[in-house]
Amino acid sequence: SSQNLSEEFAEAARQLKKEAPRIQFGKIDVTHQHNLRKEFNIQVFPTVKFFVNGSREDPIDCKGVRKASTFITWVKRRTGPSTVLINSTEQAEAIIKADDLAVIGFFKELHNDSVEVFCETARDVPEMPFGMTASEDVCANYGIQKNSLVVFKKGKPVHNEVLEDGRQNKLGLTRLIKTFTLDLVTEYNIETSVKIFDVPVENHILLFTPTNSETFDAIYENYKSAAAEFRGKILFVLVDTNEARNGRVFEYFRIRDIDVPAVRILNLTSDARYKMPADEVTVENLKEFCQSYLNGKAKQHLSSEEIPEDWDKMPVKMLVGKNFNSIVF
Repeated sequence: SSQNLSEEFAEAARQLKKEAPRIQFGKIDVTHQHNLRKEFNIQVFPTVKFFVNGSREDPIDCKGVRKASTFITWVKRRTGPSTVLINSTEQAEAIIKADDLAVIGFFKELHNDSVEVFCETARDVPEMPFGMTASEDVCANYGIQKNSLVVFKKGKPVHNEVLEDGRQNKLGLTRLIKTFTLDLVTEYNIETSVKIFDVPVENHILLFTPTNSETFDAIYENYKSAAAEFRGKILFVLVDTNEARNGRVFEYFRIRDIDVPAVRILNLTSDARYKMPADEVTVENLKEFCQSYLNGKAKQHLSSEEIPEDWDKMPVKMLVGKNFNSIVF
């Protein structure tokens, strides 16, 4: 909520006052400041913007930051180095073990496009520590031979992304790394819904199934296998159809008890929905569905009632989703 964010923002301001007095924190109630709201095109609340070098042109948006500690990291990475330079294996281990998650960039040398993209990504992911190294000893210790970004979870490597010059973009890496704040498959509920929408992946796939059914374990394993392959591109969500509090989600996707298990993809930006053409939730069917969606080949799913038999009898025709396009256009 705005109130919570406001308190965390104030706490960050208090802490940074001692460390970095050059950085000023301010608050504006735009209900009374219409000109400022218009000038900076404020659409959603709360919005946090960072103004650099006394200029009001092109402030940097600070999105998805909710905690004082993350605000502090975000600001520090914008005003100073965004990653820690690692020179020894001990230093690397200290960073990897200090938090639940850590991201380390292993490089042959520290002056290339990949390093730049890595440092820019670090600015946008203040939730976790970032380190980078060009030390041969450190790279050898972790068995790294190519320029790579490695995500460590609870001290163990869980993902290795080879970085090729000019191939990766910051947004793709940001999306990928932020998915590690969630499980590979995230069960939808009141607590996780906020986290799910905080991760900037616009494609969500949802599996609707009762979690107590006999086939659940097998289906869930298949779903998890497919999830590993599309990490960072499609967010895998599980919706338990036995949970009454999920009723609104079923309504939105027009899912009925007789339809489950059902798989849908949702694009958050366009609000377009897609239905998996196959009935069986196998690894192959899931992968094919995800790939055809990413290639732009999946058919949009427009929920609709069946076409009434007498739709054409009266001067005013009866239209439903299934005959709307063919009749109107």
